[in-house]
Amino acid sequence: MGKFDNPICHAAALVFSGGWTWACFAFLVGFSRRSKIESALLASSALAVAVVVYYVFKFMLPTAPVGRVISSGAGEGLASKILVWGIAAFVFGAPLGLFGNIARTHGIGGLPFRLLIPLTAFIETSARLDTEAHSQGLVVEITWNAIRIAAGAAFVALLVHGLMTWRAQRDTPDPDAVEVGALVDRL
Repeated sequence: MGKFDNPICHAAALVFSGGWTWACFAFLVGFSRRSKIESALLASSALAVAVVVYYVFKFMLPTAPVGRVISSGAGEGLASKILVWGIAAFVFGAPLGLFGNIARTHGIGGLPFRLLIPLTAFIETSARLDTEAHSQGLVVEITWNAIRIAAGAAFVALLVHGLMTWRAQRDTPDPDAVEVGALVDRL
């Protein structure tokens, strides 16, 4: 996306280069699995492979900021970046996959884990807006603001839905308890 001189492509490149999207990827891999061990291992491995693919594509198709020329040393440090970020992805992918699996838990138990990615997106984009947006242009500022607003809305929606579901489940009588109560009334 960074190769095209188009604000929509630039915005998409910003979205996919954010740390929260990498965390979301590992989280969703874990969310899709039933086993906690499988969630952790598969998320960790998938995130590490994604890092390798990212850097290989970045090397094969280098992009330069507008007005700059790509130097012949564009691949310098490629192996070290793959190694460092690949290890980080492997290490942090496991807990993110596990959190994704735990987020499958219905009711209030999985709610904190379901809130993790919107909270991460909100915090990261807020920090980037404070430190980087003013020097990178209007598209960057609009994109990060849109992500922050969407993350905040998702956080509130998940929280409200989780609490309403929990309350509805709490207020619904237990069928076993009703049968026992009816039996006691008959006696």
